[in-house]
Amino acid sequence: MDLMNLAKGMLAKKLGGDSAAIGGVLDGLLGGGDKMDIGGLVSGMKEKGLGDVAESWLGDGENQEISAEQLKGALGEDKIAAAAAQLGTDEGSLLDGLKDAIPQMVDKSSSGGSLLDAVGGIGGLASMAKKFL
Repeated sequence: MDLMNLAKGMLAKKLGGDSAAIGGVLDGLLGGGDKMDIGGLVSGMKEKGLGDVAESWLGDGENQEISAEQLKGALGEDKIAAAAAQLGTDEGSLLDGLKDAIPQMVDKSSSGGSLLDAVGGIGGLASMAKKFL
């Protein structure tokens, strides 16, 4: 499953607008295509005290909701402001779309298993984490 297309479709429904522009915004926020850094997103959320929320998105269980403010803190206020400006929308609308799309992306990336399996075990996760140090 192409996770970026899933997210672009969800945001396009919420915000309207150009799918390519939405893809560019997602690239800036999460990385694009096969470079999407779901492991980095989950690690960053854990660092921001949102580990329980992020972990609920992994695997096949129920996904906990994330508030717009929590998501803004996890992704970065500057990135959200720039992304909203790029799309010609307000931050609230963008965050409203992202708070629905991102949990589903993480969930789909780890469906039937775990994100740890998807990134190549502990070694793969450690390699991803080094990018943020």
